[in-house]
Amino acid sequence: MTPGFNIADYRDLEPSTRVLMGPGPSDVPPRVLRAMAAPTLGHLDPEFLELMSETQALLRAVFKTENALTIPVSGTGSAGMEACFANLVEPGDQVAIVVNGVFGTRMVDCAGRLGAEVISIEAEWGRAVSAEAVEKALAGKQPKIFAFVHAETSTGVLQPVADIVALAKATGALVMMDCVTSLAGVDVALDDWGIDASFSGTQKCLSCPPGLAPLSFNEKAVAKLRGRKDKVPSWYLDLTMVGDYWGASRKYHHTAPINMIYALREALRIILEEGLEARFSRHLLNHNALVAGVEAMGLAMQVPSEERLPTLNLVRIPDGADDLATRKALLTQFGIEIGAGLGPLAGKVWRVGLQGHSATERNVMLFLVGLASVLEKQGVKVRPAEAVGAAQAVYRAAR
Repeated sequence: MTPGFNIADYRDLEPSTRVLMGPGPSDVPPRVLRAMAAPTLGHLDPEFLELMSETQALLRAVFKTENALTIPVSGTGSAGMEACFANLVEPGDQVAIVVNGVFGTRMVDCAGRLGAEVISIEAEWGRAVSAEAVEKALAGKQPKIFAFVHAETSTGVLQPVADIVALAKATGALVMMDCVTSLAGVDVALDDWGIDASFSGTQKCLSCPPGLAPLSFNEKAVAKLRGRKDKVPSWYLDLTMVGDYWGASRKYHHTAPINMIYALREALRIILEEGLEARFSRHLLNHNALVAGVEAMGLAMQVPSEERLPTLNLVRIPDGADDLATRKALLTQFGIEIGAGLGPLAGKVWRVGLQGHSATERNVMLFLVGLASVLEKQGVKVRPAEAVGAAQAVYRAAR
């Protein structure tokens, strides 16, 4: 044993109770935590194999798809992104990517590492990309893949889908969508929208701990995967093998995260018990109340109303407010976690999440009162009573 090491220095695990209102993770329902604590089965145990099939069926319902290859990849949402690109992109492929935030930038990096010829379609951070910009960028091009972020976590933008997908389809491209911060919080309909490949993460609107990345490939995406000239460059994320484990043959690839699958299955059950449309309405209601409160307080939102993402809200930092001190005070005094701005928005905005189990009237009201209290102590002029009243009016109107 290392000299000076004393096991008594390592106390029992007792994490503080937080209200998770940042960009993720979100609060996890007690039912999901209890599911994680169930006895661990073997990854080839017949009981577990049945739970795998049930999890896939539940995922298809939430993704609104019939895709056979719909599975949770072992890893966070970024592993889902890497899996989609690594399996579908071959060296020399043209890959068109919409970039209007951090996660579009990550897509560019990922595709470039795989030897793709990247067509970067740039848009202002904090705004959706226009169909006109996509049409101009794709003129005369025939990309193999067209990728975009449905809900950009770094900017709070919800990207309109129909027009840009139609433009991409016209070039013959497969369409890949990042729905990490949208799945189960706003409408996601893979089959109706013509999405060929999509990925998400468990820690956002699914309200499951981070550790799995649900993804879905349709038959066109699977055909591109099966028609590769070379092996998938990632052994761990090779869906020709991982898919066999989740498919009919149940062929061993790697040891699945058993208890995380339990958690995801329970989280999906909760979502479908609530109902997708009811869940989307709940997120939108709480978003509208938060926006009404923020604006009545005297602050401003970053994203135009028609492009706002209900599950991740960007609030502009007012003059005189200290970014870090405000976030620290919210955490220590009220137990509320919110996120800082990223990239060009660093120091200019706060990112306030309303995702899954965290999207509640209680949390909205707690945040508004807490933020007003912290800002007043910094000498920032705000209107707490008006903020509370405006949010309450939104809730009253919905009852």
